[in-house]
Amino acid sequence: MSEAEPKRPKRRLDHRLIVALVPPRSNVLDLGCGDGWLLEELILQKGCRGRGIDIDEQAVRACIRRGVPVYHGDMMEGMAHYRDGTFDVVILSQTLQQTHRPVEVIHEMLRVGRTAIISFPNFGYWQVRLQLLLTGRMPRTDLLPYAWYDTPNVHLCTITDFREMCDREGLIRVREIFVKAPAHRIGPWGANWRANLAIFQVCKA
Repeated sequence: MSEAEPKRPKRRLDHRLIVALVPPRSNVLDLGCGDGWLLEELILQKGCRGRGIDIDEQAVRACIRRGVPVYHGDMMEGMAHYRDGTFDVVILSQTLQQTHRPVEVIHEMLRVGRTAIISFPNFGYWQVRLQLLLTGRMPRTDLLPYAWYDTPNVHLCTITDFREMCDREGLIRVREIFVKAPAHRIGPWGANWRANLAIFQVCKA
């Protein structure tokens, strides 16, 4: 590998599961796409046509080095450039909790795309609950590593919260996948306290 090539990160389980949800040759938009690794996988493995949006300049440069088309800017601003139904799938991976208006973001995802795949850290996970109970302080985990005063997370939620939001907004939960990151997929029983990461595929009713 030359020095100019981006270092390939260790493959995350949630990324593997998201790749499996995307049909071959889909037209895909990845919001908060980071260094473009997930989009590159979809392009190479499944023949997808992929585009990304990220506000971080360093991440955008990494996408460009990978040859992944990317828009540098805010995700809502970026999606505004696309017509209704432009994409088959719109992905938001572990970024929902960092958005200021998550419900609006999801509706905009489902305007420009036929289906949305959304993953987020589950604030109802048992270790999070236990830390809050025993220490009386905001919990910190591998997926939520920040102190309360420097966290980018502004809208943390639980699996139950997300399900209720979907029902209230009239969204269909097509698939629900629950993960004990970094390595294990778990079943739906007790997922709101057993899973530290959730992946939902949703669409309009």
